[in-house]
Amino acid sequence: MIRLFEKIGQKTLEVLEEIGEVIILLLNIFRFSPSIAKNRKLLLFQMEHIGVNSLPLVVIIAVFTGAVAAWQAAYQLQGLAPLSFLGTATSRAIITELGPVLTAIVIAGRVGASISAELGSMKVTEQIDALETMGISSVRYLAVPRFFATITMLPILVIFANVIAVFGAYLISNYFLGVSFDVFFYSVKRFFFFGDLIFGMIKGMIFGGVTALIGCHIGFKTEGGAEGVGNSTIRSFVLNSALILVLDYFLWSLIF
Repeated sequence: MIRLFEKIGQKTLEVLEEIGEVIILLLNIFRFSPSIAKNRKLLLFQMEHIGVNSLPLVVIIAVFTGAVAAWQAAYQLQGLAPLSFLGTATSRAIITELGPVLTAIVIAGRVGASISAELGSMKVTEQIDALETMGISSVRYLAVPRFFATITMLPILVIFANVIAVFGAYLISNYFLGVSFDVFFYSVKRFFFFGDLIFGMIKGMIFGGVTALIGCHIGFKTEGGAEGVGNSTIRSFVLNSALILVLDYFLWSLIF
């Protein structure tokens, strides 16, 4: 029993220590944020990598997300409300929940894991130590561009995902459920709230910041050669996915 409590205490201390390290990394990122103007080429490169290169995958996910949302909404509305409400049922779910969360999880898998793998490889090959030896801060040169590129591009990707997903929902509604273009989008327009769109973008920005922050933290802490890099990549995706869902719950709690 004593050993059990010792292990629980040790794990708790390790978790608290890691949370402290993440907070310190975040504070250092904000401290070096004025340097982003000087390193704008690095920022633009990361914005292209994170945003533009992720767009095809986001589009594919969004189309089928909207399609599934339409089928699910039609099933839920059976016997409760006419299908003329299908537009608002799908669009509000997509804009406030499905678009930001699924896009963030896709980015966590593609970008968060990539950041951890890239920085982890630099760590185990002592490239980060070489930067520090030359007087170049690894946080300023590596973490700051990735962090600000992610919080900038993820809300934009969320908007793209919302538009494509609503269009995917319309295709299913029109061709399989008999809901016309006018009926579907009148329902979307009638119950559309601009605050829902802003809330979804804010969620995207927060999820993007968490993805980049955790990716950089795990990358900087990588040890153990190629095996360590692989473990860091997996750990980054798992942690980011879990944190996105947890934060999504707390963000909804703040509203209601």
